[in-house]
Amino acid sequence: MLKNRRFYLNPFFEEFSLNAILFTDLRNIRFLCGFTGSEGALLITPGHAWFLCDSRYTAQAAEEVQGAEVRECGAVRIETIAALAAEQSLDRIGFEAAHTTVSSYRRLSEKLNSIELIELGPRLDEIRIRKDSAETNLLSAVATLSSLSLTAILSAIKPGVREVEVALALELEMRRRGADGKAFDFIVASGERGAMPHGVASNKIIQSGELVTIDFGALKDGYHSDETVTVACGKPELRAEEIHSIVRAAHDLAISAVRPGISCKDLDEIARGYIREKGYEEYFGHGLGHGIGLEVHEMPTLSPRSTSLLDEGMVITIEPGIYIPGFGGVRIEDTVIVTGDGCDVLTSADKRLLVL
Repeated sequence: MLKNRRFYLNPFFEEFSLNAILFTDLRNIRFLCGFTGSEGALLITPGHAWFLCDSRYTAQAAEEVQGAEVRECGAVRIETIAALAAEQSLDRIGFEAAHTTVSSYRRLSEKLNSIELIELGPRLDEIRIRKDSAETNLLSAVATLSSLSLTAILSAIKPGVREVEVALALELEMRRRGADGKAFDFIVASGERGAMPHGVASNKIIQSGELVTIDFGALKDGYHSDETVTVACGKPELRAEEIHSIVRAAHDLAISAVRPGISCKDLDEIARGYIREKGYEEYFGHGLGHGIGLEVHEMPTLSPRSTSLLDEGMVITIEPGIYIPGFGGVRIEDTVIVTGDGCDVLTSADKRLLVL
């Protein structure tokens, strides 16, 4: 299965006349050969692949790496890359410009001074944009784990509790259910803090009648989940109920429109247009969503500036919101997989306005 993913590299070999591509980004390495460690490189030619690591990871690589020959490096990995390039008579090597520092590039170009290094931009990360069945199974499993964890700790959200206590209870529940960790620092934003789209859980005490926005996700087997609910801690104001209703309707409209071939820009406009119609456009400042997988934020991006089209196998978030300074905010988010004729929703926490 993993070896088959190298098929996605063929257009780069052809377009840029390359005889090898060097990967150093660990997420791309994991995607292409299965290695889960924290150090290594992957050199791929049209007919072969080598995973390069030092002695700390040789045993792990022998167990995990698929479709590539494991070669142990000395103290300086670039020297091993140079030796391999000379051995294979490589003269045009593409590299991940988006994941290579200036200093790393200088060292590489100095050591490989007889080889032409070709910058491959962010488009190279698009090899991960469509998920295969193995990936969608992992994404579905981590989404289910995360949603069930949130449902299990809803009783912990009550007046007098600090936002960070909610975040901690949620993380512990995810761990109990088998998560490797949290996907990101949870957002728990209550009351006026709900106007902060990235209001990471603070020591603020939740008050009766406040809305509480919870943006959360789990990490398992390298894959991430991402989901947001907004609940009420006691009876909310009528305006808060109205805003939640608008955001939920925009969310539902967007999900019902997901299908192969629709532009990410047009999908964003479906939700944004509804919020505009209700008079709240100025309070929805971010894009509608993003891809998710080995990273929390992957391609494609759903925004007014996006040029991407959805395709079957993409896994994306749909997360409209309204954020009003001095009042609070609402965001509702689900993760969906694009199918042949629509989408399947992977996340499952209740998106109604729950009054706790």
